[in-house]
Amino acid sequence: MINLNIFSELFISFFKIGLFGFGGGYSMLALLEREIVQLHKWLSATEFVDIIAVAEMTPGAVAINSATFVGYQIAGVGGAIIATLGVIIPSLLLVIPAARLVTLFYQSKKLQHALHGIHPAVLALIGLAAYVVGVNSIVDIKSALIGGGALTLLIFTRIHPLMLIALGAVAGTMFYL
Repeated sequence: MINLNIFSELFISFFKIGLFGFGGGYSMLALLEREIVQLHKWLSATEFVDIIAVAEMTPGAVAINSATFVGYQIAGVGGAIIATLGVIIPSLLLVIPAARLVTLFYQSKKLQHALHGIHPAVLALIGLAAYVVGVNSIVDIKSALIGGGALTLLIFTRIHPLMLIALGAVAGTMFYL
């Protein structure tokens, strides 16, 4: 039997994430964590980090992949479809009119000032997401070494993100076997 209540909760939660997730997928992570882990308790913090890791490794936007994975975890294929639609629909409804307005008013000083204010707010959301994922990912000295090594490679080399993920998988396998 289909549980319409869980479908409506999934849709509303992911619609809110899609509607207020300024700055793209990574800035949405804080919103995702709040809805999924704290508010609804659909997943534990560890499960959330695992789903984010899988969502980052698969092609597509992190927020959409996360919605699909969480929806599937909670309510199967129907939940995946509902959660994905929930996170996508706000963009479909807002991007075209917003793009038109930005194009018309891009030279406006007020719009420029608003955008300059949005940038640090988005950075704060990304920082919070990094903190939440970090707290749940760096659980021992081995994971700290992997994370520190990955950050060092990102800062000081031009390593491709896919190579970094592969190296993390190799290091995890070596450290935790």
